[in-house]
Amino acid sequence: MVDAAAFGTYGVWRGAAALDAGFASSVERLGYGALWIGGSPSGDLRIVDEVLDATERIVVATGIVNIWKDDAAEVARSFRRIEQTHPGRFVVGIGSGHREATAERVRPLASLAAYLDVLDAEGVARDQRLLAALGDRTLALAAERSLGAHPYLTVPDHTRHARGVLDDARAGALLAPEQKVVIHADQEEARGIARRYLKRYFGLENYVGALLRHGVDEGDLAGGGSDALIDLVASNPTVAAAVAGLRAHLDAGADHVAVQALGDDPIGGLDALADALALRG
Repeated sequence: MVDAAAFGTYGVWRGAAALDAGFASSVERLGYGALWIGGSPSGDLRIVDEVLDATERIVVATGIVNIWKDDAAEVARSFRRIEQTHPGRFVVGIGSGHREATAERVRPLASLAAYLDVLDAEGVARDQRLLAALGDRTLALAAERSLGAHPYLTVPDHTRHARGVLDDARAGALLAPEQKVVIHADQEEARGIARRYLKRYFGLENYVGALLRHGVDEGDLAGGGSDALIDLVASNPTVAAAVAGLRAHLDAGADHVAVQALGDDPIGGLDALADALALRG
């Protein structure tokens, strides 16, 4: 089992395609408590083996395995293999992806519940899994049937709301939003890096809907995102601005924030943040 406290206050989010043993080792050395593997890693979870083998203490979580892409029984078998080798260090995060990318994505809440039923039957316990969650019903399901929720591309107003939904369903459920940061000498270039990365996400209904429900004006999404929106979801350009962006989620009720550092030197940005957050102390 993984206790929610084992994640620490800050972790690092990195897409599976850009992740390797060296990156994982650096994240642990910098003092972050968790490494989130994004980009729908495959159900064999071999990337999890790789990063756990390269580290000693850090908690690893998928953020997330796509339920339409990988069979629940296969994921459970992979989980058991990993748990045998690295007990208590891995949490399998699952999610239902995006309507625009998955033609078969119908009744996602019921499909998530059915996937969890298989994980139950295969021996993956509630505290060994978590859910990507944006809407209230999915947040409640995450609290009731998993360790908690891992919202992606949200704002502090969503975090505040999510905290209430989770607590109504089960006190103590983990809330671990992702937050992008861009550390750069020039703010306009930092915003450009964020806009290029966010272009596809601003075309996805579930993310856009969550932003609009929690304080973002529709006009802020035009033209690749207003400066105010970009600065909110991808804190930039200084370390101080990045720290403020992370702490805004904690102040709103998050237990843990997964930091996604954008740009050409993510480890450099994470290193500077680690110093500011006193993670190595």
